[in-house]
Amino acid sequence: MANGSVDVQPVVTLTESAAREIAAKLAADPQGAGKGLRLYVEQGGCSGMQYGMVLDEKRPDDLEAALFGVSVWVDAFSAKYLRGSMVDFSEALTGGGFKISNPQAAQSCGCGKSFETAPAEKVSG
Repeated sequence: MANGSVDVQPVVTLTESAAREIAAKLAADPQGAGKGLRLYVEQGGCSGMQYGMVLDEKRPDDLEAALFGVSVWVDAFSAKYLRGSMVDFSEALTGGGFKISNPQAAQSCGCGKSFETAPAEKVSG
């Protein structure tokens, strides 16, 4: 697959409720046209790696998916750690908000925003 093309099997998926919430945020943003959800990981957090989500524009080397009318972009570095993840959204008063279920995470922190990866020999593309 060429860089920047639409991934046949999306790196991450969204539930319909997550897509609705993201679409509402994009619609409420005066500069939301042409933007989508960027999901990424970076070093940090209480478990070694942490998730990040931002409304952003597409970059040339992003892996891209369109889910329930929302564009989702993941950079190649983050894709190694996010493949197979699902983003959900709940409006519950307790524990509501965006949640990421990541099968690549060997262990997750109680905050739900950071995770520990499997030893390097177990993480495969």
